[in-house]
Amino acid sequence: MNDQDLLRDALEAEAEAQRALLAGDTATASARFLEAAEHYRRSWERAGKTAYGRLVGMLKATILGGGDVHEAAGYARRQVTDPASPTAWYVCGLAAAIRHDAGVMRNAATGMRPGGPAFGRAADVLAALAEMDVGAAHTAIQAIHADFAERDEHLTGVPIADTALMFERLAPPAP
Repeated sequence: MNDQDLLRDALEAEAEAQRALLAGDTATASARFLEAAEHYRRSWERAGKTAYGRLVGMLKATILGGGDVHEAAGYARRQVTDPASPTAWYVCGLAAAIRHDAGVMRNAATGMRPGGPAFGRAADVLAALAEMDVGAAHTAIQAIHADFAERDEHLTGVPIADTALMFERLAPPAP
């Protein structure tokens, strides 16, 4: 399989996971998210080494699937040796959030902001988590929920705020 076939498989597995999650079937959702994570990782390994969105997808699917987030974070961080794009910084920021590395989260938030409003909302969460400001983190997560609710299109075709759900798992409980 080439990288595009694996990416398509990742997106299909992720869509199945999201539909299962919406239906309340957490066991199926978890299994499909972990399948998606594996496809994203294999796709990354076959793609050009600037396809950082695949690493973001791998991390998000691992978090939502309840997989080994520390292994995934270490792997992803080793792949991004010199973050030069907002997406590469996003990978670093997620890995840092898993590893509780506030300095890298701050740098990642700064590096993500030029990527546009969606990157900025994710950067707001990372910056708040870096400062251990749980209230601000949850406010930023709610902004992501609101953005997803207003979208007509979703990457997998499933109307779910998966990015917000991922950050809810990374953030401490709301005050």
